[in-house]
Amino acid sequence: MQTVLITGANRGLGLEFCRQYAAADYQVIAACRKPDQAEQLVGLAQQYPHIQIETLDVADFSQIDALASKLADRKIDVLLNNAGVYGDQAGRGFGQLDYQTWANVLAVNVMAPLKLAEAFLPQVQRGDKRLIVALSSLMGSMTDNTSGGSILYRSSKAGLNAALKSLSIDLRPSSIGVLILHPGWVRTDMGGPNGLIDVEESVSGMRKVIANFSLADSGSFVKYDGSALPW
Repeated sequence: MQTVLITGANRGLGLEFCRQYAAADYQVIAACRKPDQAEQLVGLAQQYPHIQIETLDVADFSQIDALASKLADRKIDVLLNNAGVYGDQAGRGFGQLDYQTWANVLAVNVMAPLKLAEAFLPQVQRGDKRLIVALSSLMGSMTDNTSGGSILYRSSKAGLNAALKSLSIDLRPSSIGVLILHPGWVRTDMGGPNGLIDVEESVSGMRKVIANFSLADSGSFVKYDGSALPW
């Protein structure tokens, strides 16, 4: 049985990843900030005993270290960095930027996935798949940015892409892969009701990309349907 660790597992894409991986007989380590309030995740864990729920606020790096220590003897085939925040607000664009919120967005969206990669590297090295995945966004693409706006979110996802591209090069000698995924515009709390696809389609597509991953693909920026995206 392969093992996947999923952050932000209590709702949206994270919850659907838990559902689909559990149904596919993966051992799922589902991490979220407030498990006692994650009713859907708790219900899913009651349905699938191989879902293990852990408390983790990815913005608190001491919690990342503590969880890595708790799970020191485990193997992790796929480390799936799903947790993320948007941060941009109407009326708080250029000229009225909220720099404290921006710092938090960068901590969650850029630094936390790299901290998780550092902390859980020994567990990933013991896995069979040996893959670190992060959910980015096409909004992090500078080539695709023709509309401006969303400075906090765009900069965080562009930063995440740059950091993970470097990580893919650094980890290649250890045969550990890095995959950067765009889930599409999904109907979630973050994506809103006008999204083009639902969570089931997005996660199903991303799982296929993950399943078909080979080390030659490491550092790729890929859409949920497997198509390459511009930086």
